[in-house]
Amino acid sequence: MSTVVSNDLQAKCINVIRGLAMDAVEHAKSGHPGMPMGCAPMAFALWTRHLRHNPKNPNWFNRDRFILSAGHGSMLLYALLHLTGYDVSLDDIKAFRQLHSKTPGHPENFATPGVEMATGPLGQGLATSVGMAIAEEHLRAVYGENACSHFTYVIASDGDLMEGVAQEACSLAGHLGLSRLIVLYDDNNITIDGNTSLAFTENTVAKFEAMGWHVQKIDGMDVDAVDKALTAAKQVKDRPSLICAKTVIGFGSPNKSNSPKSHGSPLGAEELALAKAALGIPGEPFWIPEDAQEEFRRAIARGSDWEAKWLAAAPQHFLELLQGQPDTSWISDFPIATEPSATRASNGVALQLAAESSHLIGGSADLTHNVMTEIKGSGTFSSDDPTGRNINFGVREHAMAAAANGLTLHGLTRGFGGTFFIFSDYCRPSLRLAALMECPTIFCFSHDSIGLGEDGPTHQPIEHLAACRAIPNFNLFRPADAHETAVAWAVAMQSKKTPTTIVTSRQAVPVVSPPASPTHPAFNGGYVLIDSPSPKACLVATGSEVGLAVEAARLLESEGIATRVVSLPSWFLFEQQDQSYRDSILPKNIPTLSIEAGSTSGWTKYAQVHIGIDHFGASAPASDIFRAFGFTPENVAKQAKALLK
Repeated sequence: MSTVVSNDLQAKCINVIRGLAMDAVEHAKSGHPGMPMGCAPMAFALWTRHLRHNPKNPNWFNRDRFILSAGHGSMLLYALLHLTGYDVSLDDIKAFRQLHSKTPGHPENFATPGVEMATGPLGQGLATSVGMAIAEEHLRAVYGENACSHFTYVIASDGDLMEGVAQEACSLAGHLGLSRLIVLYDDNNITIDGNTSLAFTENTVAKFEAMGWHVQKIDGMDVDAVDKALTAAKQVKDRPSLICAKTVIGFGSPNKSNSPKSHGSPLGAEELALAKAALGIPGEPFWIPEDAQEEFRRAIARGSDWEAKWLAAAPQHFLELLQGQPDTSWISDFPIATEPSATRASNGVALQLAAESSHLIGGSADLTHNVMTEIKGSGTFSSDDPTGRNINFGVREHAMAAAANGLTLHGLTRGFGGTFFIFSDYCRPSLRLAALMECPTIFCFSHDSIGLGEDGPTHQPIEHLAACRAIPNFNLFRPADAHETAVAWAVAMQSKKTPTTIVTSRQAVPVVSPPASPTHPAFNGGYVLIDSPSPKACLVATGSEVGLAVEAARLLESEGIATRVVSLPSWFLFEQQDQSYRDSILPKNIPTLSIEAGSTSGWTKYAQVHIGIDHFGASAPASDIFRAFGFTPENVAKQAKALLK
């Protein structure tokens, strides 16, 4: 695929990338010019000689994925998108880092055509790309080369390789032998605090080779060397590839190159002029000569041709799959529950039904049978058999969550991951990023409270419900029983822009809600479960505490106190209902008591008094802890009566 470009034109094209980056950062008076200035040669080699993409259809399914994991160097990507013909104008470049522009400070997939994911938190791009590479490998194995056959390319920085999530993900990628994952490591030896020798002296080559990667070391400032390394990496059939490309941050700047001074601040007018003079760039801002523009824009014709050939060769049934919508009619087949059971067990049943009518793929962080995340009848994804839909992520919670996002962002596949709810702490940066990216990944978190008992406070989530609910565009669904668990899965599968976390119990809970169906009231996020004429008190609860609220209501009713019970499994969905519906469920004129085995943070908007846990748990049988912390029907009834007085 390599094309011959004259050295003069090639140098001019590379300097156009540098010039746009320098000028945009200077114009915005903020940004990171150094990384684009050093990475421009290898970016040019990748985007003009190897990357298969279609600027006029950024969502072409079989495009190569490109992830700028070093998202602080966003102007490198924006320059490439503009120059190759994406819907990113020169005015957009000039609006870098300005309100409502297509060119925010760090790349955002929902804001800019051609951006695959939001990057900026270091390590996230590299880790998420592992999920994309798994998706490609799996779909190619299931549907064939004509349907899905592309590469996932990443430009990663020193900082990316230092982050723990990247180390987890790279270890997993090496184990799985993801041969179409190719990482260009921008090895410039500079971080914000100074030279990487301050904190990063490991042997990267030896480390990645030990993790099962194919590794090359090259001069990243040499376009032909990058080209040859990429060509060699694409020939590797059993391992992911790391290309350690030695670069010079801020290349061309006489006083700030090879220095933190060019990392996160504009060069300044004087140094900008000196850098342009040293590079041979005219002084006019946002310089794009016609011949360089023409060279970059060849990507439009190439991309159109690649997509047309793919459409002609891809199996028709596969193309139809890409146009399909999630099918949640399976909820009508969810078995009617009568006996108490753990909602984690119901999670496994619902997952199985959902998997039969969609392309779910995922797994757990070494807790498959604890969290109930196995797709029965499907094998385990491996280098020997990539057709399997069950992924053993190992004890790598953060990489699991990031990779699950990659599986979802890739398209057609829907990623999911599972672990104990307490370990959502290890996943949280990826949970937040899923919400930011409008990426509807599904997270299955079990052992949701002190109900896990003897494992004690290190394993008992307290503040985690509140912490997850605090994330914008994030649907935490804590089902009360088996039927609400089925609804949670139907909601998750229907979601197009919101990730869903289904938080389930270890212990058995009674069946309290109506049978699962497309009209189940839990689809509204909250509903009246039990009511009385002219209720005097309202008990609102989630998860395993809904059954407790039902028992307490019976005690209150026996004393002549008319009581309403509200199940509120999803605050996110409830808040999307109109005000009249919300007021009909939780009227402001009825004294209300909330019951949840976790932090009371946030409950003031729904209730006046709370039974919760604003301290760490304890190690003891679950029944003893619940009793000690006041989660008994008698105490709930007592607190409700006190509220009425």
